[in-house]
Amino acid sequence: MSYDRRPLKSRSLSAVQSLAKTLAERNIYPNTISLVSMAFALVGFVSLWGVGRGWPFPVFFLILAIVCIQGRLLCNLVDGLVAVEWDMKQKGGDLFNELPDRVSDALFFVGAGYLAGNVELGWLCAVLAIFTAYVRAFGASLGQPQDFGGPCAKQQRMFLLTVGLVLAIVAPIAGVTLNLLNVMLWLIAAGTAVTAWQRIRRLYVRLP
Repeated sequence: MSYDRRPLKSRSLSAVQSLAKTLAERNIYPNTISLVSMAFALVGFVSLWGVGRGWPFPVFFLILAIVCIQGRLLCNLVDGLVAVEWDMKQKGGDLFNELPDRVSDALFFVGAGYLAGNVELGWLCAVLAIFTAYVRAFGASLGQPQDFGGPCAKQQRMFLLTVGLVLAIVAPIAGVTLNLLNVMLWLIAAGTAVTAWQRIRRLYVRLP
């Protein structure tokens, strides 16, 4: 696995470093951590889909979905740390690093679409997120540095989705009738489209 990694200051946090060390010492390998991230996304999808279908105790499932988003991001953070800094790289590392991420994007956004009552918008966010990652990976296949830039990369998308779910919890309590999650999904779609365009433009400029 190449581990041309996304530049993240959070990797240097002592708690994150300690978690990576603990996982490595217990022989929990990066590919396993990547699969766990997808499990978080599946639980998040079911939670969002269920609330959209009228399950009881919606606040519980919305909080669970928020926890799953953070769990997914934490797995994405420590799998690379375990692989690189603890020298536990495995066969198929690139495959396990990329495919669970793309599945996770789709699960979270489609689930959010069900919750917002706009499944098509959820799918739009999912497709744009996957396309943006494809542009990054395709650029790398052409010998260019992986481009993690843009106003709505993975961390920003997950942050906005988290905000949207928090608003979905507090809006009914505050008496707000506007579908704020739907608004947030449109913002994610627009920001992701801009991110994809910027990456394509930068890739084109760098090509010989």
